[in-house]
Amino acid sequence: MAINPFIFREYDIRGLVDKDLNDETVRLIGRGYSAYLAGKGVKTLSVGGDVRLSSGRYMDILAQAAVDSGLNVIKLGYVPTPLSYYSLYKLDVGGSIMVTGSHNPADFNGFKLGLDHTTIYGQEIKKVLEIIQAEKFVNGKGTVTEHNIIPEYEAMVLEKFKFKRKVKVVVDAGNGTAALFVPALLRKAGVEVVELFCEVDGRFPNHHPDPTVEKNLKDLKAKVAETGADAGIAFDGDSDRIGVVDNNGKVIWGDYLLLLYTLDMLKSKPGASVIYEVKCSQALEEEITKAGGVPVMWKTGHSLLKAKMKETGALLAGEMSGHMFFADRYFGYDDAVYAAFRLIEIMANTTEKLSSMVEKLPSYVSTPEMRLECASDADKFNITEKAVKYFQGVNKTITIDGVRILFGDGWGLIRSSNTQPILVLRFEAKNEKRLNEIKTQVIAKLKEFGTFTEE
Repeated sequence: MAINPFIFREYDIRGLVDKDLNDETVRLIGRGYSAYLAGKGVKTLSVGGDVRLSSGRYMDILAQAAVDSGLNVIKLGYVPTPLSYYSLYKLDVGGSIMVTGSHNPADFNGFKLGLDHTTIYGQEIKKVLEIIQAEKFVNGKGTVTEHNIIPEYEAMVLEKFKFKRKVKVVVDAGNGTAALFVPALLRKAGVEVVELFCEVDGRFPNHHPDPTVEKNLKDLKAKVAETGADAGIAFDGDSDRIGVVDNNGKVIWGDYLLLLYTLDMLKSKPGASVIYEVKCSQALEEEITKAGGVPVMWKTGHSLLKAKMKETGALLAGEMSGHMFFADRYFGYDDAVYAAFRLIEIMANTTEKLSSMVEKLPSYVSTPEMRLECASDADKFNITEKAVKYFQGVNKTITIDGVRILFGDGWGLIRSSNTQPILVLRFEAKNEKRLNEIKTQVIAKLKEFGTFTEE
């Protein structure tokens, strides 16, 4: 079968519209995943999609492929990814396909594959490719029904939150799935909402739908300043990742946002475990421990973090990319809409400004995530392997995902991207001078192990 194997990534399937993902490719993926699900005893699955221009077409193709495989399909229509996950809990389905390119540019799309109450990843995604390549499809005649899950999701969220005071937020939907209903839902909860790019447009004409890149938050910062809002909240294209700026327009990155959630949760759940990924600040370990929680550092990747939550029973997890996972009062998957409500709840429970809450946390100086492009995946893994071996011999290290090199007054991280031939680096220290020293030292040594270019 003519299908690009490289679109089958660690956490999902993703590629260029009408190139990697033409109608026949999408049909084959639908047939392959339907056979995979049938092998697990699944009889019914949900199919939903984000608002990209190709998503409606892909949803129709996938639904037909599942029907031709003997599975029954519940079509959710256009929804955020968290509502696809919610369908696994709310509806009588054993699997799901969410059509989404997530935070990728508009000419990309892809599929997040659900099974039971989670998403498949790694080797399980590769099994779908193997089914397609071997043409081990199943045949039958299923049914299609349509179900609007948005009202049920809204009712569920509203039942969980009663805010103590009115909070004013700017909502940047980035023309993505959050624009479908999130501003209206927040207003139903009593929040004063200022809308920014809250018109659905799958071309994403105003900015790239990735709230973890600071240039994409420029308009949000300006609107917070203009309106005197308490915070600005941004969503990525499929609303599973959150970005936040405080009342002064300063970005609260994923690790410090997770810390705010954690310190609030530990007031009612003392001793709870919290998982964070290797790129996160040292402040998390220090402050979670001080507050009586159990900090757990783990590998980067939303599927890996969800699996670790189940393994450890952790009530909360998060990563720099804005995926926030609440098992406390929720289902344990990443949902930026729910995360927005939890943040507003924190703000509504106090008259203290969000900026003041963050300023009380330990202050470290850090770099943004650095991405070094390698010639191939083989080069990427080779450089990382050499770096792990070298730094283990000269420094204290943490090697759960690449190598986090500990210098006492700072750290540096080198890890391989799960999805591209890229090395991911990040550095943190007590001050700017020391940060630059650590960064210079690590990158100089890295150049001895191979060649790369900075994106």
